Amino acid sequence: MSSWEANPSASWESLAETFYRRQSIYSMQWSINDLSDYRVAGARWGGPVAVLRDDRKPVLVSVGSSLGKPKISIYSSAGGLIQTIQWDHASRIIALGWTLNETLVVVSNDSFYRLYPLSTSYPAPYTHHALPPAFESGGILQAEIYEEGMVLLLENLSFLQVRDWEKEGGSVGGRIVALPGVGLEKEPSCWCVLHPEVSASRGVEVLIATEGEGGEEGKMMRLDEIEVQDQHLPSTGVIHQIVPSPNGRFLALLCHPPGGSPQLWVTSSDFGRSLSEFELAEEGEEGLPKQVVWCGNNTVVLAWERTVVMVGPFGETLKYFYSDPVHLIGEIDGTRILSSDSCEFLQLVPQSSQDVFKPGSTSPSAILFEAAQLFDKKSPKADEYIRGIRSDLVSAVDTCIDAAGREFEVQWQKSLLKAASFGKTFLDLYNPSEFMQMTQSLRVLNAARYYEIGIPLTYDQYQAHPPSHLISRLTSRSQHLLSLRISSFLRLSPAPVLKHWAQAKIADKGEDDDEICRVVVEKLRDQLDVSCADVALTAWTTGRVGLATKLLDHEPRASKQVPLLLNMKEDNLALVKAMESGDPNLVYTVLLELKRAHALGDFFRFIDDKPDAAALLQVYGRENDVELLRDFYYQDDRRKEMACLSLDESLALPDFGEKVAKIRQAQKSFAEDKEAGFEAKARLSLAMVEDQIRLLTFQQTLEQESPGKTFVGLSVNETIRTCITTGLAKKADKLKSDFKVPDKRFWYVKMKAFIEVRDWEGLEAFAKSKKSPIGYEPFVEALVVAGSQRQALSYIPKCEQKNRVELYVKCGEWVLGGQECLRRADRSKLLDLKHRCPNAVIGAQLDELLHEMSHSGMS
Repeated sequence: MSSWEANPSASWESLAETFYRRQSIYSMQWSINDLSDYRVAGARWGGPVAVLRDDRKPVLVSVGSSLGKPKISIYSSAGGLIQTIQWDHASRIIALGWTLNETLVVVSNDSFYRLYPLSTSYPAPYTHHALPPAFESGGILQAEIYEEGMVLLLENLSFLQVRDWEKEGGSVGGRIVALPGVGLEKEPSCWCVLHPEVSASRGVEVLIATEGEGGEEGKMMRLDEIEVQDQHLPSTGVIHQIVPSPNGRFLALLCHPPGGSPQLWVTSSDFGRSLSEFELAEEGEEGLPKQVVWCGNNTVVLAWERTVVMVGPFGETLKYFYSDPVHLIGEIDGTRILSSDSCEFLQLVPQSSQDVFKPGSTSPSAILFEAAQLFDKKSPKADEYIRGIRSDLVSAVDTCIDAAGREFEVQWQKSLLKAASFGKTFLDLYNPSEFMQMTQSLRVLNAARYYEIGIPLTYDQYQAHPPSHLISRLTSRSQHLLSLRISSFLRLSPAPVLKHWAQAKIADKGEDDDEICRVVVEKLRDQLDVSCADVALTAWTTGRVGLATKLLDHEPRASKQVPLLLNMKEDNLALVKAMESGDPNLVYTVLLELKRAHALGDFFRFIDDKPDAAALLQVYGRENDVELLRDFYYQDDRRKEMACLSLDESLALPDFGEKVAKIRQAQKSFAEDKEAGFEAKARLSLAMVEDQIRLLTFQQTLEQESPGKTFVGLSVNETIRTCITTGLAKKADKLKSDFKVPDKRFWYVKMKAFIEVRDWEGLEAFAKSKKSPIGYEPFVEALVVAGSQRQALSYIPKCEQKNRVELYVKCGEWVLGGQECLRRADRSKLLDLKHRCPNAVIGAQLDELLHEMSHSGMS
């Protein structure tokens, strides 16, 4: 950086009523002698610079040598080499640009582009993205790249938009969208992109300037995602460049009116208000400027090969001369100027700096700064100065703090902060949070600005993004130690830095697997946000399978461990780890993946010696894949389970023939079961199967005799019930006889069937047919449940005497229950009924029965 000047205002230059300053930030470390021989793409936010030799310029080649493939060199703003990219394709590079996360975008004329994330490894990693066949129309003619996407002009003069190419976790290539047709007949004279963050429509907008033919005026068209609009500009002649301001509110147009000289026209972005017109001929430079960029949102900077001219809002200019060609990089608050030997920053002097350092300034902040310097010299005037600004001391302290953040020179930062600290001592109540935040920010900024790092962030640029963004940029440059220190200083999680460090460590194949595993595990041991599985993935993708396996052994979370083991084809280990986790969903995931990836026999061999996995497979098979379960039973020679599975399937089949076929299949499986000691059970099972077939045959006959009724598939009990409810009582009796249904069960089924159809005569005849094997209490209870208490009363006298009273109560006949007590001379039960009766009327009737019992001499 530059040496400490006597006063920062020494390098200021006035432009109308304000000041601009050009500060030398770095002496360049690169060996480039002439930037005009190269195509240069600089990233904003103090980012890296990509340099590619311009294939349109002649190159001096010595005898016997030949030109190699194009090479893209990436430097820091201080000229330090970060990365070298060897272009290995025969196509021509037509555009270079940067994303917000400092990924280099390289566009080829052969209908593809590549994304190169900033990296110190060689060869440089990248992702390749070709245009879909529907958009391939002879290749790409031009490209305009912005931080969130880009717009392509194809050979057929149509426009494509690539957007959202960066997602959380890395580059994904973006989504390609065709923009509406413009109807161009020839290549436009120039065009530019208003990206969604600054455009009025909040979508991408393309401004397209065309040249007129045959005396016609050229057009300016605005293309967005929906339509094309003619802007109907006045006669401006040929437009050579269109440059939007960082906030998107203004446009700088380099145009050549007919019959006039080239001029710079500044207008609002909707062309509704013309702000200024500046004749370039007044500067005495030949030809058009090579670059037009904005210096913040206030002025426009023009660059010829060795001359830089700043044009103010009202046509005022500042002119700078260089001995070598320069390249301009626009920033939100200034312009970086690169040459072969220096990196400079041109910007509007911040208001806080003007208040403090402007010659002759009498602002409170300038007086406070002077008082602090006098205090260092032990001058009594310091106290006098402080007394003079006592009422404005708070604003003076705040201004000094803000001015400290705007200075690149560390000594001026310290002096301003010291002045602010001095002023604070005279304030009884002052919130020091801004002071602490500024000192913290300056420590981070000064570390990033150091020439070996080469990120010349200004305070405004630093505030535009969270600190994690700067840490990510440092990490991509392999500045892991600095990134960790900043993370610790700002109390941020070190996990992203450690993850990148571990991945870089693995990519470096200079150490053996055991040593790398030990070092990585030790560093990641106490980190919750980064796991060994994340790092193991890098080891596996770089071909270090053994190292990946060792790292996964230290991963405590099976949900991260198992998927990577599957990707690594460590199938058996993945299944073991999934079972050890105790998570059935994870086990199912592994089983389904193994089933998909292997032949069925090989899949079953994985679970032969794993009973827990086999049990889960059976559960899954029963619910989702019966054929898989059948194949599993077959290969494991489980005939009994196969038979039971066939029987289960038969229950769900509606067709009679299919049901019988499944049951026959089960019968065959039972017969084939050779398990020792199973002969008696096998005979029983075969008998059960035969009974099932006989039942199905009987049910089919019933369906034929009773059209519209369903019998097939019912159990014996359900079949008897259906026979009773459909009037086939004799068929029900036959079923009882043929299938040896016990009397008690038959009576229960038949009784409930009569009650279901409310056949009271049939129920009474059935009850009188013979003595009930189940008694008559079930009759009463079933009728009460069905709401037929009146019919239930006729069966109570047939019940056991001790239960009749309560049965009468269940039917709601409290008085009949009392009369039963009277007949039994049970006074205690009658008193109990009286106490429980639901109303006074019934209570009075029960009282009469008690009196009658007393008069009759019953105890």
